[in-house]
Amino acid sequence: MAADTSKPFFPTAPNQALLPSRGAAARASLDGSYWRAFRSSELVSGADFPVTDLTFAPAAAASPTLAAAWSTSLHLFSGDPLQPLRRISVAGDLAFSPSFRCDGALLAAGDKRGVVRVFRADKPAAGAALRTLRAHAAETRVVRYPVAGGDKLHLFTAGDDALLTYWDVPSETPVFSVPAAHRDYIRGGAASPADHNLFSTGSYDRSVKLWDARTGNTGPSLSFSHGELVESVLFLPSGGLLATAGGNVVKIWDVIGGGRLVHSVESHVKTVMALALGKMANATGETRLLSAGIDGYVKIFDFGKLKMTHSLRHPQPLLSVACSPCGTVLVAGSAKGKIYMGKRKKKAVDGEDEGKKAGSGEIDWVSPKPEKPVLRPNYYRYFLRGQNEKAKEGDFVIEKPKKVKVAEHDKLLRKFRHKDALVSALVKNNPRSAVAVMEELVARRKLVRCIWNLDTEELGLLLEFLRRNATLPRYARFLLGVANKVLEMREEDIRSDEKLRMHIRNLKRMVGEEIQIQHTLQGIQGMISPMLALATR
Repeated sequence: MAADTSKPFFPTAPNQALLPSRGAAARASLDGSYWRAFRSSELVSGADFPVTDLTFAPAAAASPTLAAAWSTSLHLFSGDPLQPLRRISVAGDLAFSPSFRCDGALLAAGDKRGVVRVFRADKPAAGAALRTLRAHAAETRVVRYPVAGGDKLHLFTAGDDALLTYWDVPSETPVFSVPAAHRDYIRGGAASPADHNLFSTGSYDRSVKLWDARTGNTGPSLSFSHGELVESVLFLPSGGLLATAGGNVVKIWDVIGGGRLVHSVESHVKTVMALALGKMANATGETRLLSAGIDGYVKIFDFGKLKMTHSLRHPQPLLSVACSPCGTVLVAGSAKGKIYMGKRKKKAVDGEDEGKKAGSGEIDWVSPKPEKPVLRPNYYRYFLRGQNEKAKEGDFVIEKPKKVKVAEHDKLLRKFRHKDALVSALVKNNPRSAVAVMEELVARRKLVRCIWNLDTEELGLLLEFLRRNATLPRYARFLLGVANKVLEMREEDIRSDEKLRMHIRNLKRMVGEEIQIQHTLQGIQGMISPMLALATR
């Protein structure tokens, strides 16, 4: 029987019981599901040489290519998935900071002696250096080609000798050099994506500087302090924001606004060694800031919403991180010679395209996005809101009052267990607390009854306390009155017990010594008084 097409056909809303819960939808965020689709594997595992730098060829290259600075060589990987392409030796010295030209045809890298070499990256047979740039006297840790403007002739270098050089590569001559660009090692550098003349450097002197090649060596255009030893510097895609990494902090600065701090991220527990940009290969195509640290984590930060969206854990400390221009391959280099490669599953990528095609049919129904639940006073989470929020600059913080610890004798007094409160204070042997308890019992008219109900051991505690503290000037008047009351009430018990009689003898001796001291002090006072009277005349 054919279907009746004369009537309009509308999709039916799904059963609410079959829809995912709001909590599950909240947990499965867009960023979280995207980065969880990466499946990590070891791309290279060899000798314990640190993988100091990783970089991908730009999107304009013929095929995505990865360059890794590992020991004395530059290792190139290409293909889908990545496969070893070839190895470029750097004259027997440790290699640092590989950088592709904007077209991906050339690859420049520094070494431990300060020499910068330029190689062909687009031809498999090429192995010898095309150009050799010599100006540095120490390790060249920063080698960067310009990113914007299609500049293929220049690059800038910096190293542990604090020298900054801007090169004309074809002639192997420096356009200008800044001998003391920083006061310590220069370990971070980045080229601006907005202008090929702008680049920045970060140093172990905790400063970050912005340079303009058009002004030459007249000095930096902008300078500000990161507060920690700067390990990496990176421009965000707009070119107006700059990210710096030092210590366990990643900071974002507004360079157009004169170096104003925009946000500070403290998600790592150890030093952050590298920064990179990762493009999400999905419908949004947004870019995220990646940071790798010695704690083994790669953190993904949404700099548009200023919040951390995901983190990836690795078993070894990380020194470098990079993401392919298409956003499907994520690599991280460890301090022990391993390169971890994360690649998205093809099903996850293809599924998005299939979903788009399926939505173009006659019946186009999309599951509604779960709305964020509104917190109401009858929800438990309503009373927990805001407890995890951190105070911002300028906020007035009201500290929660500390919980007061109540002593044991105070608890017993609240329960009207007067004798137990007195014994508890005597056991602690704190004169201030014990006298305070006795005064409270006097106010309640319970001290006499408590003394009468004390057994032999508890009475011994009271007599011992009186022997030690009855002669203190602060408590003498009160405690001597208590001692007289004890002797009047418990005379028979004291006579019948040897230990109690010993306490009384000790108390009597202490009182006698105190009386003798008072007589001596009175004699001294009598001798001093006439002299004071003469002195006043």
